[in-house]
Amino acid sequence: MVLELNASDDRGIDIVRGPILSFASTRTIFKKGFKLVILDEADAMTQDAQNALRRVIEKFTENTRFCLICNYLSKIIPALQSRCTRFRFGPLTPELMVPRLQHVIREEGVDVTEDGMKALVTLSSGDMRRALNILQSTAMAFGKVTEENVYTCTGHPLKSDISNILDWMLNQDFSTAYRKIMELKTLKGLALQDILTEIHLFVHRVDFPPSVRIQLLIKMADIEYRLAAGTSEKIQLSSLIAAFQVTRDLIVAEA
Repeated sequence: MVLELNASDDRGIDIVRGPILSFASTRTIFKKGFKLVILDEADAMTQDAQNALRRVIEKFTENTRFCLICNYLSKIIPALQSRCTRFRFGPLTPELMVPRLQHVIREEGVDVTEDGMKALVTLSSGDMRRALNILQSTAMAFGKVTEENVYTCTGHPLKSDISNILDWMLNQDFSTAYRKIMELKTLKGLALQDILTEIHLFVHRVDFPPSVRIQLLIKMADIEYRLAAGTSEKIQLSSLIAAFQVTRDLIVAEA
């Protein structure tokens, strides 16, 4: 016997004292083995509910086993953690994701290009649920799943957009670079946080002198921290452009 509760169900103390307690306390007459309670996204439970669940686990260990699935272990109280064995699951590899995505695409009859598939795998970062959500959203919005449509649907900057932004910051004067990037952000609805994340990957691939790369990454980290604190994107964009133009001048001076 299995009782499964997901994120759409109530997560208060009443659900623990009601369905969970009732399920765990009843004994099966004609079936042997353990009953199983599966709580998906258990980190959404209130602290009172988790304390009540701890007592239920202690009381019915003879006939019931509990499986708690969570995204953030820190949101599970220590008393509950100590009564469980922890299994950590990392992101899925592309080799595991692609066959499953292809199966869904065949069953649903979705038109997906090769670059569209690569974009789905890249943007999902090993999260199968996210990959399927992006696939569904893009198919519903555009009909055909291509790289450009996937990036447009998620509001994520294209690789070509990041290349243009880097080119403007390193090769144009400050005012021109700022104007062109602002126009691109407005046209495509891009967030500076996403631009910064993608630029960070490019910085590691570009052949900068080590000392220059270190200084640039420190400045980018400061900008990301300030963005997380809710500061103005326009001011932080100016700071990002300034950091790259200082980097350009340092490279020219060292040459």
